[in-house]
Amino acid sequence: MTNLHNDITDITGISVGHAQNDTALTGCTVILCPKGAVAGVDQRGGAPGSRETDLLRPMHLVNKVHAVLLSGGSAFGLDAAAGVMKYLEEKKTGFNAGVARVPIVPAAVIFDLAIGDPKVRPDAAMGYQACIQASSQRIAQGNVGAGCGASVGKLFGPAGAMKAGIGSATVDAGGGILVSALVVVNAFGDVLDPTSGNILAGTRKVPAASGGELKFADTLASMKTLPGKAVMHFAGQSNTVIGAVATNARLNKEEINKVAQMAQDGLARAIRPAHTMLDGDTIFSLSYGTLPADVNLIGACAAEAFMKAIIAGVLAALPAGGLPACNLNTNNL
Repeated sequence: MTNLHNDITDITGISVGHAQNDTALTGCTVILCPKGAVAGVDQRGGAPGSRETDLLRPMHLVNKVHAVLLSGGSAFGLDAAAGVMKYLEEKKTGFNAGVARVPIVPAAVIFDLAIGDPKVRPDAAMGYQACIQASSQRIAQGNVGAGCGASVGKLFGPAGAMKAGIGSATVDAGGGILVSALVVVNAFGDVLDPTSGNILAGTRKVPAASGGELKFADTLASMKTLPGKAVMHFAGQSNTVIGAVATNARLNKEEINKVAQMAQDGLARAIRPAHTMLDGDTIFSLSYGTLPADVNLIGACAAEAFMKAIIAGVLAALPAGGLPACNLNTNNL
């Protein structure tokens, strides 16, 4: 298909907005689907921070959501969802509860307090601002929104980590069906090039000098060593990959939850190790269209889109907070 952005706004009716504090290195990103999207979720790993996830599962009353919030600030960042709800209520958008329309806004957060200013977190005002900024145009990626303070490779703490960000990608499933992903890349482990197996960003052996060669420690290999084992219990404070996949295919609640589950395979292809007790890996899924499709195809494409979005989030990142980024040509710390 032509004229695609190669991001989640390729799904007609979805808009995305970022808001961030570039000095404090934190922010939030909102995905708006005001007509209501059939939604699901799959959460893996041992350290999630989220809200409104139980209602997304089958056998629960609410069938559609009106926005998804991805935020920095750890659990404090969940406060930004109140601003998204305020914005949608003003637009008279939400679940009709008779006396009020209640916007349904699931959310997930990353821990980004280790860089920037840990006392500044996304709040309701920032969530509201992200909604105002929402657009169906090509979205900014890298150090924006919830990706502002994202980082990867934290086995040895911030000194050996690297900057990452938010990324997005679209996969054409054929017949006019699209599957897209938007991901905040904030992993404990390393981000790999799935084709070559080479590490793109992750735990470093030594801090890289400006313009110098990155020397990767290989998180999984380092976890097997005595130094790696010694620091493992300090490494679980600043991780979690969060994101959403969306399609213009028509799926029911059971099917869209299966899509979220299958999308996790894309995370595991691009990040090593994945789904640890030190991560909270949460993926939302959205069906926002009318085209008939097979759930197996949509789920397989969701995994592919999620993997590509992770790579995009790393490649778009710029150095910040004393951390180098994947592109050495931009490592002016």
